Amino acid sequence: MQIKPRQNLLEVWQAVARHSFGDGEWDWGDAGGRSSVADAERLLCMLYPATEITAFRLDDPDTTQRDVERSLRTAGDSSEIPGNLVKVLADFMEKHRGEENPTFSGGAYFAAEDPKHELSKEQRDLGVVDSYSMSVTLCLATLGFLKVYRGKTQRASTIKQIDRLWDSTSARLTAAMVSLLRSFTVNVVDVSADQGQSLTRLLGQGRLSERQVLQRFQERFKALRAVISESVTLGLDTDVTDDLRNENRLFECGWAWSLVKGAPEVEVEPQTGEAIGKQPAGVAHPTPYLYFTVVALDGIPDLFSERTLVLGLLTAEQQKLADALRLRWEITQQYWSAIARFGDGTWPLEEIPWRTTLQQLESEYFSLSVASILVHDLVRRRATDDDLTRTVAVMERLAERGRITSGMTRDDPAVGLHNPGVTLPLLGSETVGPPMKWTMTDFSAQLLKRTIQLCSLSRNIASQDRLLRLAEDILDHLWQRRISEGPGVGLWDNVHAVYPESPHRQGPVSWSMTERVTECMVAAHALYDQPPIRSAELSLLARALISEAAHLFGKEQMEQPAPAPKSPQGEEVKGIEADLRRARLLVDEQPGTAYALALGVLSRLDSLSRARGGSGYRGV
Repeated sequence: MQIKPRQNLLEVWQAVARHSFGDGEWDWGDAGGRSSVADAERLLCMLYPATEITAFRLDDPDTTQRDVERSLRTAGDSSEIPGNLVKVLADFMEKHRGEENPTFSGGAYFAAEDPKHELSKEQRDLGVVDSYSMSVTLCLATLGFLKVYRGKTQRASTIKQIDRLWDSTSARLTAAMVSLLRSFTVNVVDVSADQGQSLTRLLGQGRLSERQVLQRFQERFKALRAVISESVTLGLDTDVTDDLRNENRLFECGWAWSLVKGAPEVEVEPQTGEAIGKQPAGVAHPTPYLYFTVVALDGIPDLFSERTLVLGLLTAEQQKLADALRLRWEITQQYWSAIARFGDGTWPLEEIPWRTTLQQLESEYFSLSVASILVHDLVRRRATDDDLTRTVAVMERLAERGRITSGMTRDDPAVGLHNPGVTLPLLGSETVGPPMKWTMTDFSAQLLKRTIQLCSLSRNIASQDRLLRLAEDILDHLWQRRISEGPGVGLWDNVHAVYPESPHRQGPVSWSMTERVTECMVAAHALYDQPPIRSAELSLLARALISEAAHLFGKEQMEQPAPAPKSPQGEEVKGIEADLRRARLLVDEQPGTAYALALGVLSRLDSLSRARGGSGYRGV
């Protein structure tokens, strides 16, 4: 299906509003259990497009567009929607705040590795990187929304509620940023250890000896090793930086699944109405997870986006935390981008599926996670070289191996990517109860998002066309997975609709999938909002046509009597002049359009010549 971000987003909004504002009041529901992650995902389905796309703004009732208002009619009219959102957001902030500090529980998203065991309340209340990252995005969207809406309302009670919500949102933002800092980890390992051996095999790919891998690793990561050792301080154990200085040891960096055990507290000077309270102790094993690293990398850029800077949403203390997170964001991208492209021949990323080094888990999902980090790095450095072309091929292979663009076989194991999904054991959770796991079912949505991001980056017409066709195929697959009946109609996720052999999954709406599809549509909107790729060849042809058209038009004006201004001939001459002027304006940015306009001008000039009984301009 064609990507139509505006129409698709309006359909998602209509479904979310119908599901959440059933009787005019927001209903969280208890199906499947509550968690800060799912609640944040549901709110972002509405608030993220409303703050990222001008046409979807809800903070100024006077500018709310009619189709937007129609899609949210169950939430109220344009003047009621902002106030209703303030109430819902205030309820969220209150629901996910403990006695001393904001909470970031995984809740029902956590599961016991052994289904015979029950997780304790303490385990379900543990924070998770998904919630930290989602909270950064949600809090910044909320602060931007409140900043505009406060200037549009005159009601004293609403203004008072906005001010209270601002303080609690800013406090949650600070707590989320601190938690992301304390969840970042650098895992240093000996080459001879099991994990070191796994990393060596991954990078050597059977072509390089252990000694060669270590030598190349030392050369490739010498500068990055120095940056981490000397610059990364907040929330990181100093013993790690000491170990990292030994160049004969390998390392990985990224985010654990939660606060790292032993991670020091981050000193914060509160500048909001509420302090973040005591920082909880960490339990997670100091091992980077690809999935949680990608989740963190997705949320952190919102801290230094143009919108955040223009609206001045961060306090001075939050800006200090944002700078520390940005450093980790850049380090992590550079590290995994280099790991993905290690060596001189075939990339490790091109050897699908990827195998994790510590747990020795193997899946296309981990290949997609590494590709996602590579996409982040390509976007960061605006890469348009061979790296981009090779990444396009990886995306196409992942879509095929995930049975999105290819047919299924009997008892196809690839269906497990989508249902029941890929599970991760959460190392360290066993210290507070039964070992826990985390399941990812968003392979298709993640693949679509990265494909659209690459499409936005590509300046090569052939590559962009491949990516656009791939994105359309993935979206068609995802659109078929919408729930077709029941309370979640129009939302996600009905995997059985596209994989009939997969088990039926009875349960509540997947806010994880719904939110990620919403992100994809916002990314698609940004894609179409940028100028089209400029073709150098088409630009030359357009300029040649404009030159010929301008010359013949000048000759027409010189040799023929000036027509009456309002006569048909006079109107035609004015139209030709306007099209020629516009063709000249567009030739640099839209050479194809300029080409079409110039061709039209030449055709109309020839028609004028033939109308006078001539045979064109030859020999005139």
